[in-house]
Amino acid sequence: MSLNPRIDGWGGRRVWVIGASSGIGRATAQVLLQRGARVAVSARQADVLREIDGALALPLDVADAAALHAAAQRLQRDWQGLDLLLYCAGTYRPMRATAFDLDSALRHDDVNYRGALHALAAVLPLLLAQRAGHIALVSSVAGFGGLPQALAYGPTKAALINLAETLYLDLRPLGIGVHVVNPGFVDTPLTAQNTFAMPALISPQQAAVAILAGLQAGRFDTHFPRRFTLWLKLLRCLPRAVYFPLVRGITGL
Repeated sequence: MSLNPRIDGWGGRRVWVIGASSGIGRATAQVLLQRGARVAVSARQADVLREIDGALALPLDVADAAALHAAAQRLQRDWQGLDLLLYCAGTYRPMRATAFDLDSALRHDDVNYRGALHALAAVLPLLLAQRAGHIALVSSVAGFGGLPQALAYGPTKAALINLAETLYLDLRPLGIGVHVVNPGFVDTPLTAQNTFAMPALISPQQAAVAILAGLQAGRFDTHFPRRFTLWLKLLRCLPRAVYFPLVRGITGL
């Protein structure tokens, strides 16, 4: 079901991908360029961004609100608007309560959630003035419910899902589309840290194609691969007395 305006192709679309140095963000930026979009890419590694042929490199740290505002102002000056903000920035370190690391947990919050807030503060005035455009936040199936080893990561992704839902209620009546993307396991430098078998593992390129298909179709919630994510959606609907033993049994953790 389409809850957002559909996107009729990517030719000439103005897209800002934040978190484009590797993984899903980089692959999505490259597919967008192949499809004719005008793409700006942001991350901390300026040299890596400049390797993305055809993209406008805007290196920054998502914890730096002033840098995000400056980048948004440049896009407004150079492009006279923005069609899509795609927030892919993220960090992940496996963590359990028996080895709680406060600094790492707070870093997850700074990048995965607070960085998205900084990006919103930078682009919302522009989109509201246009009364058009799209915001897409890349969350994770780890945000659906509590999972072992996701003590720092999972809560930030759950926050993004809630944020997208609330943004949708406020912005859709004003002509602005809001999307949340919930990938399963994608083969990236972050997931390479996992020591357990990752079911239904897909490539960043496959993730990019799925993301763009969901955005074009106007979906609010794009999740993939569905043979895996539909089961997780079902799990979160179960009573906690059933959910917890099932998760322990499935993960062995």
